[in-house]
Amino acid sequence: MKGTLKPLISEEALRARIAEMGASIRADYPDDTLTVVAVLKGSFMFLADLVRAIPGEVRVEFLGVASYHGGTTSTGAVQITQDLRSGIDGHVVILVEDIVDTGLTIDYLCRMLQVRGPKSLRVATLLDKPTNREVDVRVDYVGFTIPDEFVVGFGLDLGELFRNLPYVAVYVP
Repeated sequence: MKGTLKPLISEEALRARIAEMGASIRADYPDDTLTVVAVLKGSFMFLADLVRAIPGEVRVEFLGVASYHGGTTSTGAVQITQDLRSGIDGHVVILVEDIVDTGLTIDYLCRMLQVRGPKSLRVATLLDKPTNREVDVRVDYVGFTIPDEFVVGFGLDLGELFRNLPYVAVYVP
């Protein structure tokens, strides 16, 4: 694939910030078993590091999502491709996303999960682009706020490529 990668967030910075996020999440819920729900595919690397950074009891669930886009703008249509395998009624749930951009997907997922009766539902994202919001969403734990640029690496992809990068980079076509 043609284009260049401009490093944005180093592997070391990712590691340090994710450790802080894990400590912050546990501090908010010191005695609770947490159910961490990862939005596939992009969040898998962030999820792995985040759950290792959260002391205590942690359950992991996966939610597969496909978003459909018309051109360069999101239509807001979200399809669940893999649902949770266990119920979350009465659970403390942390929804883990790789990036929150327009807010459309995270808004849909929060509304969908909230009706399932969690004790608490919070959102953790590795990357946040608040300047692109189309929907006002609450993001409780943010790794990094980034500019409006297309990023890859650390789970984020371009045509399924670049997920394996240990850092986050801006893709320049």
